Amino acid sequence: MEKHFDINRGGFSIRSKLIINNNDKSTRSFDDVVIVTHGFGSNKETAGTFHFGEHLTSKYKGFAVIAFDWPCHGMDARKKLTVEECLTYLTLVVEYAKEELGAKRVYNYSSSFGGYLTLRYLIEVGNPFTKIALRCPAIHMYQSMMGYLSEEDKAKLQKGKEISVGFERKMKVDRSFFDDLKNFDVMDHEYFDFADNMLIIHGTKDEMIPIEDSKAFAENNVIEFIPVEGANHPFQNPNHMALATHKIIEFFHGN
Repeated sequence: MEKHFDINRGGFSIRSKLIINNNDKSTRSFDDVVIVTHGFGSNKETAGTFHFGEHLTSKYKGFAVIAFDWPCHGMDARKKLTVEECLTYLTLVVEYAKEELGAKRVYNYSSSFGGYLTLRYLIEVGNPFTKIALRCPAIHMYQSMMGYLSEEDKAKLQKGKEISVGFERKMKVDRSFFDDLKNFDVMDHEYFDFADNMLIIHGTKDEMIPIEDSKAFAENNVIEFIPVEGANHPFQNPNHMALATHKIIEFFHGN
């Protein structure tokens, strides 16, 4: 069962979706809440998020899933993207899970850009998560984004102008956004303290984020790493997504 709602906190309105078991319609609190974050240019309404939530909540009682739109994504009202506001959104969603849903344990399942933000959050804010699963995390977010900019857009940034980026929905970014990404390289930090409760899954045919990046990061920090043969960046093949979903759900439930 899906329920759309807004998390109105700190002057922000975060477009969110709650996925629970149909039998839990009258339940007001959940011991275990998984926060799902999406990649750059995507939104909370992906089929992968829906199927993950449906499988998890139908299999294990007491679990709920919250998915939300990052700033400037999906139904979010903001127009200009900043890393700071992304991290603020994640904080506010965690607070909602704990305070409004009564979560004793909060988990994080993030993809691509969401994976980068989660890894950055651990270092800059702290770790509120019982377990973390990352699918195709953008380890080198700055290089990944710069690689998709045209020379014209790069020239505009150098001149201090804003540019529009994105896919179905365009958002404004400026040089400070890219400088912010450049100044935080995931590989410059150690994640040993989080490694035992972290899982990374990556497709061998990822055309956007090289699997070698995730593999090197996982090896450097002794994090469990699962390659999925033939999977591309969004895991479009239903069999590949089903495998990732199964691995992540079992990882979360095996407390």
